[in-house]
Amino acid sequence: MKVLGAMLLVAAIAVPAQTNVAIDNFKFAAPAITVPVGTTVTWTNRDDVPHNVVSTDNAFKSPVLDTDQKFSHTFETPGTFKYYCSLHPRMTGQIVVNR
Repeated sequence: MKVLGAMLLVAAIAVPAQTNVAIDNFKFAAPAITVPVGTTVTWTNRDDVPHNVVSTDNAFKSPVLDTDQKFSHTFETPGTFKYYCSLHPRMTGQIVVNR
């Protein structure tokens, strides 16, 4: 028996999702976003003053970020994660993590 062709097997490789949130003009540029489980969110301070990113449930907390500094957090569980800048508490945001 002759083999007339080759079988091609392709394995699916999961690539983690990544989302960026800029901090600029005393605001989180995307104040509410929805992402799948496993997504890494990176906040970048584009402002001329320091900011940080603190979740209201203590799931994550960045150090104080100077201009152009970044902080990342990977969301491993579904849920709603509210956050704010503890230096400027009127700055708020929310991440909704879905399966």
